[in-house]
Amino acid sequence: MANVDAAFGLRPVRQLGSMPFNNATNEYLIASSATGPIFQGSLVIMAAGGTVIIGTATAVDSVGVFNGCFYTDPTTSKPTWRNYYPGSIAASDIVAFVFDDPDLTFEIQTDGTVAATAVGENADTAGVTGSTINGQSTMELSSTTGSGTAQMRIVGLSKDPDNSDVATANSNWYVIFNEHAYKTTTGT
Repeated sequence: MANVDAAFGLRPVRQLGSMPFNNATNEYLIASSATGPIFQGSLVIMAAGGTVIIGTATAVDSVGVFNGCFYTDPTTSKPTWRNYYPGSIAASDIVAFVFDDPDLTFEIQTDGTVAATAVGENADTAGVTGSTINGQSTMELSSTTGSGTAQMRIVGLSKDPDNSDVATANSNWYVIFNEHAYKTTTGT
């Protein structure tokens, strides 16, 4: 049966080591008027001054996965929650909520076919866009896997019955961070 092609970015599903997963996020700032939208489920990286921006498909210093933001709307002066940052918001209080635990396990869809033997291999993410209607990321896991350095480590095939066919494109996989800003010996 063919998999459903419906990318959703990175979705946290559990902790490594049987730790209880409580959906905890930490707060990071987004610079006022920062360009480039950040969608729920997208990787974010640390930028100048400790702020976060959307991560590229090969960023080696991801801080975590974006899960929404809060700010005072500059037009209405009202507190505003959004599950994505639309970009270019002129506010000094933009707070991003980020799943930043380097030991989280995420579910992600692939951009092609990935063999069952890919467990233990590494892969980068693909794409940095998303939907401005629902705020969901369309980031996927690259189907180019191997032993070389890459952002994510594949740890298993998802249990999703609609997306667990490894013979066709767009299967869902469980991954952990292979490259993370808090697991490196160099600072940002």
